[in-house]
Amino acid sequence: MPIAAVVTLVLATLFILAAALGLFRVVMHLVAVNRTLGDVVGGVQVIAEKTSTVPTVLPSVNASLKPVRDFTESI
Repeated sequence: MPIAAVVTLVLATLFILAAALGLFRVVMHLVAVNRTLGDVVGGVQVIAEKTSTVPTVLPSVNASLKPVRDFTESI
């Protein structure tokens, strides 16, 4: 095999390995971003649950305050 062919194969192999290493690093960064986004979504869901709207608990609060309202109306 001529020396030019060997040099071409070696250079092509080096380029392919460099591209593969770069792609592997990109994949690892994307995996880290995916984990971080999962944590963020979980945090947002917890915040949404803790800041639920008032109408879901308003009837029970009104029922609990009925004796107070009745008393204040009698005064």
